[in-house]
Amino acid sequence: MAKSKIVASLDIGSSKIRTVVGMQEDGVAIPNIIGVGIAPSTGLRKGSVIDVEETINSISSSLEDAERMAGEPINHVFLGIGGNHIDSINSKGVIAVAQGENEISEDEVDRVLEAAQAVTIPSNRRLLRIIPKTFTVDEQKGIKYPVGMTGIRLEVETHIVTGFEPIIKNLEKCVLQSGVDIDDIIPTCLASAEAVLSKRQKELGVVVVDIGCGGTSVSVFEDGSTLHTSVVPIGGENVTNDVAIGMRTSIDTAEKLKIEYGSVIPEEVNDRETVDLSLLSKLDTHLVSKKQIVEIIKARYHEIFVLVKEELGRIHRDGMLPAGVVLTGAGAKMPGVIDLARETLNLPAQIGFPTNYEGVVDKIDDPAYATAIGLLLWGSRFEGRHHGGLKSLDLKKGLTSLRSWLKNLVP
Repeated sequence: MAKSKIVASLDIGSSKIRTVVGMQEDGVAIPNIIGVGIAPSTGLRKGSVIDVEETINSISSSLEDAERMAGEPINHVFLGIGGNHIDSINSKGVIAVAQGENEISEDEVDRVLEAAQAVTIPSNRRLLRIIPKTFTVDEQKGIKYPVGMTGIRLEVETHIVTGFEPIIKNLEKCVLQSGVDIDDIIPTCLASAEAVLSKRQKELGVVVVDIGCGGTSVSVFEDGSTLHTSVVPIGGENVTNDVAIGMRTSIDTAEKLKIEYGSVIPEEVNDRETVDLSLLSKLDTHLVSKKQIVEIIKARYHEIFVLVKEELGRIHRDGMLPAGVVLTGAGAKMPGVIDLARETLNLPAQIGFPTNYEGVVDKIDDPAYATAIGLLLWGSRFEGRHHGGLKSLDLKKGLTSLRSWLKNLVP
């Protein structure tokens, strides 16, 4: 009988904290989702802890919710880290292949990745991921996995993702005090892409735009590898704030207006349509123009996509990604957002729903769960129990998990 293990992910967002629990059998890549937990995210702002006690309570509430549904205790999680502090750089590593028959082994792959890691990173930043983009053996470029090949010089181009150490430490502290251990820390921009993209999309060239509450993460893939990651410091929270200011309402009322009447298609709204705020709030009782609400929301979403377009321009991929843009996150559910993204970015656009999982499908068939599902998939596929990530304190374990990730890229 096949053995099974419990795997869990924890997506700590600025608006909601989501926990997903899966049961994974040995030799099966796709986990069976058995539990989901969600709780309001209090104590955080734009991915940073501003109140430790409130954050711990929110995390505990989400974990307990998931445990009740799964009927299993959660002892360890794959933690997603996002926010404006996430940054990335590209780096290269070069080594001479060991003498003998000059056949490249896994040891050479480890060494060249270590060489690529030797870049200057500020002391207040932590290296979260070093992702191989492509290998070069002598003059042969574009190699995905060089083990077994023959050559005298091995080079690798990598994408390195870092985060602000104090923010990460505060989140780690809150998670640990919630009663669970952390198997690994994974950048949420990579996790959401893992849940919604196919290998073909990654090969052709695609950008994933994850519109969260505190910010929007941008991940670009090409030739099967991560080309670029960044964070645009505008999200659903900014949309709500704009509606509150424009309509002169409280934040809570503005959030309700956004959810119930929100859209980015003002042409479909009659100029005379109004919303009676007394139906939504005891504090706000005046009438507001529905078209004005939609125009405010459209303006902010347009700004988000303009900033994404600028990011693509920096890496010379503006309008040049055949698989287009995949929108995910809670903010991707705004009516009309696909057309607006298509027009602004000059790319094919679609909503990204989580895939490659089984279980309680009705609970998580939602772009807002892309990151939580992606964390689970990333952990169960690539990390196992290696407590992966190419961390300086755990380099060998990180390299082991990275090798399994590289092998997964080979058809």
